[in-house]
Amino acid sequence: MKFSCEKALLSAAVAVTSRAVAAKSSIPAMEGILVEAGAQLRLTGYNLETGIQATVPAEITQRGSLVLSARLFGEIVRKMPDDVVVFSSNGYMVNIQCGLSQFNILGTDPEEFPELPTVDQQNSLTLPQPTLRSMISQTLFAVSDNESRPVHTGSLFDVEGNSLTVVSVDGYRLALRREEVVEKKGLENFSFVVPGSALSEVEKICSGEENITVTQGARHVMFQTGEIVLVCRRLEGEFLPYRNAIPRNNTIKVECDTRALLSSIERVSLIISEKLKSPLRCVFGDGMVSITTKTAIGDAADQCPIKGDGEGLEIGFNNKYLMDALKNAPADKLRLEFTSGVAPCVILPAEGEEKFVYMVLPVRLKAN
Repeated sequence: MKFSCEKALLSAAVAVTSRAVAAKSSIPAMEGILVEAGAQLRLTGYNLETGIQATVPAEITQRGSLVLSARLFGEIVRKMPDDVVVFSSNGYMVNIQCGLSQFNILGTDPEEFPELPTVDQQNSLTLPQPTLRSMISQTLFAVSDNESRPVHTGSLFDVEGNSLTVVSVDGYRLALRREEVVEKKGLENFSFVVPGSALSEVEKICSGEENITVTQGARHVMFQTGEIVLVCRRLEGEFLPYRNAIPRNNTIKVECDTRALLSSIERVSLIISEKLKSPLRCVFGDGMVSITTKTAIGDAADQCPIKGDGEGLEIGFNNKYLMDALKNAPADKLRLEFTSGVAPCVILPAEGEEKFVYMVLPVRLKAN
């Protein structure tokens, strides 16, 4: 195998494919990147759950394939001078040259590298990368890490007509984002669940402005943008019926400024820590919400102006869950809806389309 390639392009491809490489594996080849020089130069990282493949523009003079240690190959290419990298192999011995630098390292047999699953297209949708990136980042925080319900360790992609809804739940909160798709093929309505670990990688590959295509297969999902393809397994199981889970006939509705409420909560949360846990006690009055908490080291109180009358509703929250929802809400003004101190709080945009819905379950408060 022999090829030459721009250092910057090769380095970027190695960095992106390395993210799907197994950190520790009983199969040494899985700790490496599969380098294939055929009609094109292709790099693949695969940990049996998520696979990332990148195609790199290169001048190929001799075809072949080899597996190289992802860590070592990545470091070598990254630290090479900015020039053309010349790569050649003789058996398993690989020679990498760039400028005045030269390395000889050992590769391993490509036959030992697991084959990336092929995704048989059932349905697909296309949308801009920035849109998908924001949808993932604004819902990923609510993905469950509890392995007893594996289907909730991912996000639901629910396609209805021309709109895509991404939903994450973890038993304490729910995050939902909805956007229009650019193009759709297949069934009118379809849905699938993508693992949270794969979605955090999808978020990273959505770095440009062009479109990304999401393809649903029988057992896998493929995300394809430009020269990069990410394949991951689908999560099976019964996802929470989210439409019925969100209460919408709430009797108490108030509006607030997102930044102002978040700042108040952050100040009160200064005395809460992993060791000193305590819920926020929120009292929604007429035009004002007062937030207090008490831990072993002291107590804190703050107030934030709101629009509307909370009718003196007293409700407790886990500070982190409420802050996560406010930090990720893509609106400056929010509407908070309640029915009682033990029912969920629903967070929506105060104005415009309902492109997001967050729901946070309350914490039971001890009597004062």
